[in-house]
Amino acid sequence: MYVDIHAHMDFDDYKDDLSEVIEDCRSKEVSVIITNGVHKEGNRKTLELCKKYDILKPAYGFYPVHCAEFSEEEFDKEIEWIKQQKPIAIGEVGLDYFIGDDNPDGDLYKEIQIKCFKKMIALAEELDIPIIVHSRKAEADCINILEESGYKKVVMHCFSGKKKLVKKGVELGFYFSIPANIDRALHFQMIVNQAPITQLLTETDAPYLSPNPGERNTPAHVISTVKKIAELKGFTEDETKKALYMNYKKLFE
Repeated sequence: MYVDIHAHMDFDDYKDDLSEVIEDCRSKEVSVIITNGVHKEGNRKTLELCKKYDILKPAYGFYPVHCAEFSEEEFDKEIEWIKQQKPIAIGEVGLDYFIGDDNPDGDLYKEIQIKCFKKMIALAEELDIPIIVHSRKAEADCINILEESGYKKVVMHCFSGKKKLVKKGVELGFYFSIPANIDRALHFQMIVNQAPITQLLTETDAPYLSPNPGERNTPAHVISTVKKIAELKGFTEDETKKALYMNYKKLFE
C-alpha cells in the first residue's frame, strides 16, 4: 500500500545490496517504487532493473543539467527510444538554475534546458503518462511552462517554490510529491497543509533526502512521510495510506 514515486535505484549507492533493499521494502508493504532515469545510461540501467524486480517501475528522462551535454539530434534519439519502452512516467526532467556541485554552470544553459523540458512535456502528453518535474531554483519557470502547455498529469517533485506557486500548482491540478525528510523540512509541511490530500504523493528521492541526516535513504522511508502527512491532515495513518495509494492509482494507472 506504500508507494515511492521518485527514487534512483540505478545509482551506485545500491550496487552492493540492491536486492536486500528491495526485500526490506517488500517486508514493509512498499508495493511500488518508480525509479527515475537521469541520462541515457541511467535510462538503460533502469530498464534492466525493472525487468529484474517487479516492484520497480520505470520513468525515463534527462536531469536538466545533462541536457547541454548532448546535441539536439542525440536528445531526439533518446526521446524516440523512450517512446518504444512504455514507461510509467517521464522523469526526472525539468529545469535547474542552482549553482552547485552537480550544476556548476547555474542557468548558463537555461534556453537549452527549457527547450528540452518542453520536448519532454510533449512526449508525456503524446504517451498520456505523468511527468515528474525537477524545478530547483526554477520553480516559477517550470510552473509557467507547464501551465502554458496545458498538460495536467504533472507531479512536482521536491517542490521548493514559494507558497503562491504551490497555490498555483494546486489550482492547475498538479500533484506534489513529499519526501521523507518532511519531519525536519517545514517547507514540505507547508505544502501538505496547502494541498488537498487528493493531490499529494509520497517519494524519497533515494538515495538522497533521508529522514536521518547523513544516512543513505531508501524507499522504505515513505512510511515516515505517510505518518507525518496523517498528523498534519488530521487523518489516521491507515486513511492516509489508502488515500495516497488511490492518488497513485488514479494518476499512474
